[in-house]
Amino acid sequence: MQGFLMQKVMRIDVLLGLQWGDEGKGKIVDVLTPGYDIIARFQGGPNAGHTIEFDGKKFVLHTIPSGIFNRETLNVIGNGVIIDPFVLKKELAMLAEGGVEVGDNLLVSRKAHLILPTHRLLDAVYEKSRGDQRIGSTLKGIGPAYTDKVSRNGLRIGDLESDDFEAKYRASRERHLKIARQFTEDHRAISVEGMSFEAYEEAWMNALSALKQLKKVNSEYFLNKAMEAGKKILAEGAQGTLLDIDFGSYPFVTSSNTTAAGVCNGLGIAPKNIGKVFGIFKAYCTRVGSGPFPTELFDEAGETLRKTGREFGATTGRPRRCGWLDIPTLKYAIMLNGVTELIMMKADVLSGFAQIKVATAYKHKGVLTDELPFDASGTTEAVYSMKKGWEQNLEGMTEFSRLPAELKDYVRFIEESVGVPVKVVSVGPDRSQTIRK
Repeated sequence: MQGFLMQKVMRIDVLLGLQWGDEGKGKIVDVLTPGYDIIARFQGGPNAGHTIEFDGKKFVLHTIPSGIFNRETLNVIGNGVIIDPFVLKKELAMLAEGGVEVGDNLLVSRKAHLILPTHRLLDAVYEKSRGDQRIGSTLKGIGPAYTDKVSRNGLRIGDLESDDFEAKYRASRERHLKIARQFTEDHRAISVEGMSFEAYEEAWMNALSALKQLKKVNSEYFLNKAMEAGKKILAEGAQGTLLDIDFGSYPFVTSSNTTAAGVCNGLGIAPKNIGKVFGIFKAYCTRVGSGPFPTELFDEAGETLRKTGREFGATTGRPRRCGWLDIPTLKYAIMLNGVTELIMMKADVLSGFAQIKVATAYKHKGVLTDELPFDASGTTEAVYSMKKGWEQNLEGMTEFSRLPAELKDYVRFIEESVGVPVKVVSVGPDRSQTIRK
């Protein structure tokens, strides 16, 4: 019987966003990294923008896991991620300029898919063809790359090690250009990264050398063996739960599963091996691009949130839409992910508001509900509770007990509303401005 006993396996913890992305995941991964041996990205691509600030420096990561700043931690780009070599090369250069050494501490899954130059071309022509019905794509080639993946036409990192990569690339290129010609007479008129398609394609090809130098692994085996060896692993998500391809505000969503379930597919981890699930949310809400946003503000309060919170996309630079905290969407995200601990970001941005609104329910087609409607476009009205704001500047505060009473009441209200404890409150962009309860 002893031979059939299963060896105890260390569980993998998960950190992900509970809103429409931009919640501050990068900063918190950076803060938590010293407690983990491995940080692993499990989905998304360069449409993500994780911002980390410390020691007067600011870094924006799009593909590389946010644990890269700790030299002792391994970072794995998992099979569920899609990689643009051009963007990755720029990211590596940015880290090097900032004094961050990247070497054997960054591993890439052979099963991760490549974003080709023609994927970005198709993304641009598709979005342009939608006219007023644009979905707000970041134009990073995400949708077309995932489309090729699920239609079994994609190219993977492991293909770079084969002798027929160039032939596979040319076949994909011609197939994509044939599709593009249905939307535009001259694909060469479409710019990518501010350059012509041909110039971008040449830069992309040159960037392959940087990708080839990185260590490649069969990540599903690597990570499971690491868990068996007792290594602590944190899975890092990109975008946010409300952008999930299945459960987000479709069709204004991303092309991957951004929920905890995506960890299993994106890293090759069995569901039973999921441990803690850290859910990150802002003290208010933001969204980039099109799609329903029940608590969106179009007044001075919304503009104040945007300016004070520096709410401009880390990837696109686009101004983010801003609104009050939405409890029904937060409860929805917690339910889908099995969140065990909450982390509230940007509490400092709400400083100075005499009154703060919080959506606690919706009125949808005249009916009161706390569930997200199938189609919330223009027909869903938020029902608010009013909370007293805090006037104090939170800069320099390091203990939860010393926070303003109104802020502590705001945290308690959220905890009671969603049934999950808030364990961390962020009061600024720097890693040091992070308060644990």
